[in-house]
Amino acid sequence: MTEKYNFDAIINRIGTDSLKWNSLQGKFGSNDLLPFWVADMDFSSPRPVIDALKARVEHGIFGYVFRDDAFSDAVISWFATQHKWLLLKEWISFSPGVVTGLTIMIRAFTNIGDKIVIQPPVYYPFSRIIRQNNRVVEENPLCQKHDGKYEIDFADLERKLKEPSVKAMILCSPHNPVSRVWRKEELLSIGNLCKKYGVIIFSDEIHCDFVFGSRRHIPLASLSDEIANNTVTLVSPSKTFNLAGLKTAVIISKNKNLLDRYNEMLDIHHVAGPNCFGLVATEAAYTHGEEYRKQLLEYLQTNIAFLSDYISRRIPILKVTEPEGTYLMWIDCRALALSNDELDDLFFKKAKIAVDAGHWFGSSGSGFMRINIACPRSILEKGLCSLHDAVASLGGRSE
Repeated sequence: MTEKYNFDAIINRIGTDSLKWNSLQGKFGSNDLLPFWVADMDFSSPRPVIDALKARVEHGIFGYVFRDDAFSDAVISWFATQHKWLLLKEWISFSPGVVTGLTIMIRAFTNIGDKIVIQPPVYYPFSRIIRQNNRVVEENPLCQKHDGKYEIDFADLERKLKEPSVKAMILCSPHNPVSRVWRKEELLSIGNLCKKYGVIIFSDEIHCDFVFGSRRHIPLASLSDEIANNTVTLVSPSKTFNLAGLKTAVIISKNKNLLDRYNEMLDIHHVAGPNCFGLVATEAAYTHGEEYRKQLLEYLQTNIAFLSDYISRRIPILKVTEPEGTYLMWIDCRALALSNDELDDLFFKKAKIAVDAGHWFGSSGSGFMRINIACPRSILEKGLCSLHDAVASLGGRSE
């Protein structure tokens, strides 16, 4: 019998060392906030994953482990079934996390002073790790159209990729925070331009399993051999199955030279050894997680609809563009005419909800807020009611 997952169940995470719930004082100045910020879900992981982890715990020995064929087989099966991407074992490597993998790639494939292209407003650790490693951020800002959707400025992108000092590009696909699922023609243009100008692509596809409606995620490296040989892809079960704390990501590249160089740098930094529970959870999730993902997507779509309807009816001064992917919604608050600090105060101090401030994602994110809707509906409703009251307190700015 197929298990029915209860995503409305409230699971108390206080006291579990949860970054999302227990580190608010340092991040937002108070612990008295409802958290909708960091991209982790307030849902239990799938039953097959929990059962596999229990069995591993019962074994009682947690020594050093290595990635055997079962790990690669699970990854290959998942991406063949879910994304029509046919992988080979020799294309697959490991990282303790996607950001860790990106950091290693920056050090493996670029030199100090080189430029790396990103597309803001974008996941803010991208710019941080580029600068921390003494490389230079080269921005190709996304353009927001009248319907709220973001598009790529390809003329500007080509200008940036032509620069001899540009050596790499970090692609976010699906895009965080603007929730775009890139179309095939967009991905082909990116891949072909980077190949033309000798710019390697680090493709962060960690949100690939969250795509809504008739859209589908297209792995960049699946488009052609030429693009595949110029791309290193980063994925992980951590978002889809709520496993971020198990520190396991998957690195994929068809190009043996690129993967060998990555693995060499992984070894140099002594982070090649996997977490024993991460291996078990990844294998179980990618082998038995399809039904969970299906039910999860259905629930997230109802949360998206709930938030969109609530804001359009109760806080119409805010604008929401329906996300194409991810469980992150990008809220346009510019009509409030508040500074970044004032907008932060509205959300963090008046509404008492912790979200990711738009300006964290780059200057083009000013006036926006990112909200994580991967939580029980009752918690989402409570947060939206608090936001409604906070906006109303500004005078004449809500319903």
